[in-house]
Amino acid sequence: MTGSPRRTVVTTALALLAAVAPLTSSVAAVPRVSVAAADAAAEVDLAKSKAQWIDRNTLAWDVQGEAATQELAYSRDGRLTVKDGKLSGEGQRIRLTPAEGGLTDAQKKKYPHLKAYAAFTVDPRDRDRVRRALTGQLVATRSDADGKLLAATGVQTQGVLDDLYSAAATKATLGPQFRQGRTTLAVWAPTAQSVALELDGKSVPMRRDDASGVWSVTGADSWSGKPYRYVVKVWAPSVQKVVTNKVTDPYSTALTANSERSIAVDLGDPKLAPAGWDRLKKPKATPLRDAQIQELHIRDFSVEDRTAKHPGKYLAFTDTASDGMKHLRKLAGAGTSYVHLLPAFDIGTIPERAAEQATPDCDLTALAPDSDEQQACITKTAAKDAYNWGYDPLHYTVPEGSYASDPEGTRRTVEFRRMVQGLNGSGLRTVMDVVYNHTVASGQADKSVLDKIVPGYYQRLLADGTVATSTCCANTAPENAMMGKLVVDSMVTWAKEYKVDGFRFDLMGHHPKANILAVRKAVDALTLEKDGVDGKKIVLYGEGWNFGEIADDARFVQATQKNMAGTGIATFSDRGRDAVRGGGPFDEDPGVQGFASGLYTDPNSSKANGTPAEQKARLLRYQDLLKVALTGNLAGYTFTDSAGRRVQGSEVDYNGAPAGYAAAPGDALSYADAHDNESLYDALAFKLPADTTAAERSRMQVLAMATATLAQGPSLSQAGSDLLRSKSLDRNSYDSGDWFNAIHWNCQDGNGFGRGLPPAADNKDKWPYGKPLLTSGTLTPGCAEINGASAAYQDLVKLRATEPAFSLATADQVQSRLSFPLSGTSAETPGVITMELGDLVIVFNATPEAQSQRVAAHKDTAYALHPVQAKGADPVVKSSSYDPSSGTFSVPARTVAVFERG
Repeated sequence: MTGSPRRTVVTTALALLAAVAPLTSSVAAVPRVSVAAADAAAEVDLAKSKAQWIDRNTLAWDVQGEAATQELAYSRDGRLTVKDGKLSGEGQRIRLTPAEGGLTDAQKKKYPHLKAYAAFTVDPRDRDRVRRALTGQLVATRSDADGKLLAATGVQTQGVLDDLYSAAATKATLGPQFRQGRTTLAVWAPTAQSVALELDGKSVPMRRDDASGVWSVTGADSWSGKPYRYVVKVWAPSVQKVVTNKVTDPYSTALTANSERSIAVDLGDPKLAPAGWDRLKKPKATPLRDAQIQELHIRDFSVEDRTAKHPGKYLAFTDTASDGMKHLRKLAGAGTSYVHLLPAFDIGTIPERAAEQATPDCDLTALAPDSDEQQACITKTAAKDAYNWGYDPLHYTVPEGSYASDPEGTRRTVEFRRMVQGLNGSGLRTVMDVVYNHTVASGQADKSVLDKIVPGYYQRLLADGTVATSTCCANTAPENAMMGKLVVDSMVTWAKEYKVDGFRFDLMGHHPKANILAVRKAVDALTLEKDGVDGKKIVLYGEGWNFGEIADDARFVQATQKNMAGTGIATFSDRGRDAVRGGGPFDEDPGVQGFASGLYTDPNSSKANGTPAEQKARLLRYQDLLKVALTGNLAGYTFTDSAGRRVQGSEVDYNGAPAGYAAAPGDALSYADAHDNESLYDALAFKLPADTTAAERSRMQVLAMATATLAQGPSLSQAGSDLLRSKSLDRNSYDSGDWFNAIHWNCQDGNGFGRGLPPAADNKDKWPYGKPLLTSGTLTPGCAEINGASAAYQDLVKLRATEPAFSLATADQVQSRLSFPLSGTSAETPGVITMELGDLVIVFNATPEAQSQRVAAHKDTAYALHPVQAKGADPVVKSSSYDPSSGTFSVPARTVAVFERG
């Protein structure tokens, strides 16, 4: 979901999921009565949960005025109803007293979104009833002197559950445990009325620990390797009744195919370790500020690689002779340090058995490049095919089964580990894309897990008790102690048991900053001696977007761009991305140009770009954004902007937010494209003038990628972008199948452009812009352009990796060693950025003409094209020159050139 913080709806893996599985139980009819009261027209609706029980003594409720009585009513059997304006049904009561002054300062700090709520205190005489009340239906009521309801609602219980149980529960070991020949299974279910273990066709009762709310059972060693489920009897607010759920383990370590059962598996079992696993030698760790990252989807990597022996599978990364692995080794040799894998945990929307996976029944290759038939054919099978990006987690700590040679049992564990071995052996460390901010389903839906065990706890609830879906799906609540623990425990498992070298957090801004820092602390504690991994060398980064119900720290201090500065955990920076491409991901007209797509210097026909004067002004503003991006998005970096003003990075505007927000290099991650939105090649297809040749397009691709590669701090590129990868203009290919997504490592197979109009759901409004492009001969690159772009990009990566100046460690070092000598003067050229970095001068010439940049301060100083480029693959850059008599650097059109002081 590497999109933009300006999103109101995140378009990614499940944004357009048609429906979740039907409920396993029908929803009982719930009385709803509107009662006019003297203090307010209050709603009586037991299906909503507007009251929030925030600790064992306090209920917060957004009500006003006085009532004769306030109570919490509870019924173990869920029999409370409203009849004739009064609460009826078999139940018990907990008396409440209004708290003068409302919530305390400490409570308001912990729950800022509830600060205006009224507060009610549990009567001391009833406090011994609290734990029992939480195991059934709960209703908060306010009544007049005659017992008539003024207000009645269900109750949210996350806060009181944390208050009562988290101190002990957060220390508990959950899931399967194996000690001294015995197998123990444990699950946190404090509101359950009973929990049993279903194993070997038998139901085994589990014992509840009252301090923690954890249910556990210990059995023989023969339980190891057996499928199991928990049988949980619990009140479910989503269906307003007590249900008995048969549900898998949130702490599963292995699964049967299609996640139907958990399997009791010890990940430390030597049988699950591939040969050499305990002696795995990793490539030298690269600090995050130096990381050069390739973002890669496991299936995209090999599914159409004819040289792969295991297409679409984990084991494709062990096919050392395949075109894909050869290319990854070339990138590693140039200086690429990490492969970032899109989600590889258990995915909720892919049938795992090959026999159950649908395939398009059309001859896609026979259709016209601008036809809408390809997308129509693929869309018919998309919901049941083998493809999805995977941003729809079902079980967080088990590898996805569809990528294994056999999804049944532990083959996926072994083969995931072999994939890590294969990447490490090729000189690349492994990053996992993790998605703890939402689940594929909630409530009583078929693919709901967490919410079937502790209903209303793991998912983030809105004010009325409904589940928040701002992330596209059912949001989780890592601000709650046990969801936060699940995040930490899961990531430690991936780091320790699978030797993953880094993690990228999807929508990290939906996590509390404290949760992400807890992950950092937990992985830092892993050591080679004790755990087989050096946790301090694990890198962490994520999407720090600020939106949704938690925006602007509404509920907690978020892990957003500005808040994560200085933590050593990077956030994606969209500042440079938008400046280099032009516009934003959601422009109505995709022809809005930017620095690397011809704004002002090579205008297209789009009226959205404005007059030449407007284009020039916007281009210079983009150049300021790119200057800030090249510093690593430092908030305090001071420079002269294009208007001649002395400003800090934080004073440069980015859509109303500061362009610079980082405290040190490594706080911000630069990128020109990623899986979200159009690939870079497709964005340039929309934006560059239609008659731009394939050769010119390939040069602009390299230049755009260079703005991220040569910036301070880490950078990320979508795998295949160096090969001009296209998805045939698809802006959201999460479920578009192999046809639109597969990477083509052999240039003779093309780059993916012209495979038909992209799927209508996310792209139809852009079809009128795209249709003429897909048949244009100027947009179809050949081997010369594809291989040339890749080789030129690899030269830049090598240059970046071998020059210490690109690896400055502090903001002070950047301030003293990096400058833009022509910025804000009459010599600043629209479409050209000249950057001085220690002994280097880098000129980014995005214009269609050769440009000369005179830096008077360097007159009579010897400079020459850097040896990496002078001896490199790009013949055009070799014509760059330097005249010491005037201090003038001359660079060909559409070229980035790096000069080194002699």
